[in-house]
Amino acid sequence: MVTKAVRIHGKMDLRLDEITLPEVGPDDVQVRIISDSVCMSTYKAAVEGGDHKRVPDDVAENPTIVGHEFCGDIVAVGENWKHKYKVGDRFSIQPAHFYKGSQLAPGYSYAHCGGSSQYSNIPIETLLADCLLPYNDDTYFYGSLAEPMSCIIGTFHAQYHTKAGSYVHEMGIKEGGKMALLASVGPMGLGAIDYALHCDRRPSLLVVTDIDDARLARAASIYTVEDAKKCGVELHYVNTRMENATAYLRELTGGTGYDDVICFAPVKPVVEQADDILGFDGCLNFFAGPTDSQFKALFNWYNVHYLYTHVVGTSGGNTDDMREAISMMNEGKLNPAAMVTHIGGLNAVVDTVLNLPKIPGGKKLIYNHIDLPLTAIADFEEAGKTDPLFAELDRICKAHNGLWNGEAEKYLLANAKAI
Repeated sequence: MVTKAVRIHGKMDLRLDEITLPEVGPDDVQVRIISDSVCMSTYKAAVEGGDHKRVPDDVAENPTIVGHEFCGDIVAVGENWKHKYKVGDRFSIQPAHFYKGSQLAPGYSYAHCGGSSQYSNIPIETLLADCLLPYNDDTYFYGSLAEPMSCIIGTFHAQYHTKAGSYVHEMGIKEGGKMALLASVGPMGLGAIDYALHCDRRPSLLVVTDIDDARLARAASIYTVEDAKKCGVELHYVNTRMENATAYLRELTGGTGYDDVICFAPVKPVVEQADDILGFDGCLNFFAGPTDSQFKALFNWYNVHYLYTHVVGTSGGNTDDMREAISMMNEGKLNPAAMVTHIGGLNAVVDTVLNLPKIPGGKKLIYNHIDLPLTAIADFEEAGKTDPLFAELDRICKAHNGLWNGEAEKYLLANAKAI
């Protein structure tokens, strides 16, 4: 089968290529990819090229397909997998295999599998690790967002706390505790707010910070203080550009500090502020992976010794986290649509990835079988003055609180120009 795919050829060298997939054999499953959301991790892979831990050293000679947050339909199943999969099933994928210690992952390591392609052959490692997951919903982009949501869920599960006289770690955020999400109104931070409010282990206090009033206002309009209260959570949004921001954040806890702090920006002052606001037995999660291998920040070691403060770092979720994300979305407990601020076609992937840090907003959602420039949802109204496609998408999104949604997706897929 011939398919279009965006492949990495080297450092900052991505190309939209046309490739031929191998014939489906007995150990293969072939899929049609409908949607893929762009991750900052793909930009980091583009920056590092063959130096990236998951990108092969010989990528210049043997390019691999990028993109790992994808969802679609199964179109062919080899004989050895017909007991588990069938043609027509929808799927989502957990790219982090954890299979026999391998670093291989779809979207980084494979010549014939990645989210930025129209069709892919699923690697045997993915199948053996049970990472090709059933997805029983008619809205594809939720399936794409299940992967980033699983990263958030994994972060919450990786938090831990202790009891005096015991060396046993009690895993998860402190139920009914005090929680701060720093620099957290980007796409992943929004997902974390959603999960914190609707998981089965909620904090009693949730403080969300950023330094951009417009981004904070958007978050507050989606996850309102009033709705949080209904969930039993006292929610505050704080712009930390203020003087004495750290002291103010501690004041919100009544002076005790926070049980759980998650840092969403690899910025030295933000990491140090996260440390400064920890309370007794407080756990700091350094969520945002830096590109600088020498990134360092100060940490209060006095508090480590006497106040039992500690730090963890997470990179991705596991398959159970992914299943939890899918389940909560199917049950209507999570709506990650707030993460999405732009849509585009497969033709937009190269420029989007290579310029990702410069493009404001949240998740960039790609539909792989259409030709569409990357367009912000906020710009639909203007684009609609000359293009009836965007006029209708604008109408639909405004009817859904300005968010991307299943109705808009169906309209786009039925009416957009094919690539």
